[in-house]
Parts: sequence; C-alpha cells; structure tokens
Amino acid sequence: MTQPTPVAATDVLGEPYTAETIVLPDDHEGEVVATLVKRPADAPSAQSGPRPEGDGGRRAVLHVHGFADYFFHTEYAEWWTARGYDFYALDLRKYGRSIRPHQTPTYCADLAEYYAEIDEAWRLITERDGHTDVVATAHSTGGLTVSLWADARQPPGLAGVVLNSPWLDLQGSALLRGPVGKRIVAELGARRPMFAIPRRVSGLYTRSLHRDHEGEWDFDLTWKPVTSFPVYAGWLRAIRAGHARLQAGLEVAAPVLVLSSDESGYVTEMGDAVHSTDIVLDVRQIRRWATAIGPHVTYVAVAGARHDVVLSRPDVRKRVYAELDAWVAAYVEGR
Repeated sequence: MTQPTPVAATDVLGEPYTAETIVLPDDHEGEVVATLVKRPADAPSAQSGPRPEGDGGRRAVLHVHGFADYFFHTEYAEWWTARGYDFYALDLRKYGRSIRPHQTPTYCADLAEYYAEIDEAWRLITERDGHTDVVATAHSTGGLTVSLWADARQPPGLAGVVLNSPWLDLQGSALLRGPVGKRIVAELGARRPMFAIPRRVSGLYTRSLHRDHEGEWDFDLTWKPVTSFPVYAGWLRAIRAGHARLQAGLEVAAPVLVLSSDESGYVTEMGDAVHSTDIVLDVRQIRRWATAIGPHVTYVAVAGARHDVVLSRPDVRKRVYAELDAWVAAYVEGR
C-alpha cells in the first residue's frame, strides 16, 4: 500500500524524542496505526569512524517491545545514541502510543500481522533516512515476532539482532505444551478467538519496576498496567503458532545476541527474588531454543537480571551493557 508521509512530533518522552504515526489498513475493529519513536544519535560512533554529513551509512537501531508493554526505555536508547546510532522504537498496533479507543489492546490473530508496521518502519529507517546497517532489538513477545519477521523478510542491512528475554516457548505445564494442549489452544483460538483465558496476575513484576511502587522507572500504567491486559484465545493461538515456527528452525542470517536472567522463579509476594530473577518466563526454555533462531547465536545469562534485563538493578544493568558492548564491538562493528 502507499503510505502517507508520516509527520514527526515531539514524543511523550519529550525532546529530543519524536514520534510519527504509521497508518495501516483497517481491521475488523476499524482504524489501525503503529507509532515510530526516534532519538537521534549524539555523534558518529568511534568504531565506525567519521562519516560525511548526509552519508547514508550511519547505523541505527530498531526496537520492538513485549506484551502489555511499550517503549519508555530512555536509558537503553541513550546507550545506543551515545555510540552514534540513531535509535528508533516501534509501538506496535494496539500497544502503547498506538492504542485507539475502539480497539482490544494487544490483540492479534497472527503474529504476521505485525510485519506490516515492521516493514514500514524498516523502509523509513533505510530508504527514507538512509541507514544501511540496522540492529533490530526486541523484548519478550517482541523477540518472538522480530525473529519470525527477520526470517521471513531477510532484510538487507540487518547488521545484528539483540533479543532481551525472548518468549520462545510456553512456560508452565508440560501438558499444556504437549500435543493435547496445543490442539486445545488451536481449536479454542479458532472457534472463540475473543474468549478471555482465565489467569491470575500478581502485579509483582510491574510493581518491581514502577517508581510509584517498588521500582525506579517511570512509565504510563494505562499502557503497561500493573495487572497486565487480558489474554485472548485467538492471541494465544497466534503465539503458539509462532513458537512452533521458531522451534522448527529459523534462518536469521545476522548475528544474534540473546540475553536473559540466569534464573526464573515463581513468587507470591514482593521480595528479592522479584528484583533478581525472571518471574515472567522460564529462562531454561530461552536457553534451549535460542539456537533455533539462526546459525550464529550468542547466549548470555546475566546473574540477578529481571525479565526485562535492561530494567534490572543498576549493578546488574552494568553487566548487561558490558555484554552488549562486547557483542556489538565483535559482531556488528567488527564485521
């Protein structure tokens, strides 16, 4: 489709962050948009050397969030921009800045639906803005989606992929992950896609992050609620189909870095484990399936990390960024 030219405005994060709306085809609920946030690089990266003004060879990052989430990770963005990368973050349809009043937040029936906004963001970054080397980064559910997209599209200029606790399998009961469970999810998702699956959300994870609770970060609790958003059968069917495609083996050609905590835990009350382990996903599954993404995957378990490793405690974040720095130097800027 022919896209109208997006108009960038100052983002909710304030200057120098800008946001532009990507208009997408309507779906069964009506108008659909995505939002591309940008923070320009501070200076050309030392590793890449000086580049003439308007050279088009500048490096960039495209980041995609997880479930019940959106982009607010300014420290992460500014780590990249300090190294000379223009940083872009995509709030997918029905998430964060892209939610519209008539929509069911977070819902999709097929993860491939998201390819349209990732494709358009990629076009804007590469064709319009002239970047030839782009690192795709993603968190949790976004890590699954971006892996599938990169495999399907094999985009020229993909310099690397960084996955922060990607969701690569269904945590919990082995019975639910087995053939019977898969069949139940597939049939229920096809017949009653908007059936809200009963589940209990403690809210401990989001509380551990938000500065009004037990955390240090400021974000919009309507876009990232303490008790999350409902999970619908059609959405879970899409996730499990994505898991199956990934576990069958992808061929993402770019080097991939997968980061996670070193430990998962089931917790029922606020305590140190909430702040120092992944209480959302099973890191053993991340470790098991990481190499299914492509032929060149580096996996690092960071002791004491939270589910979103770049939102871990300050001392742990230093280790996260040290691992990221070493990988970028070796496999992105060292190519």
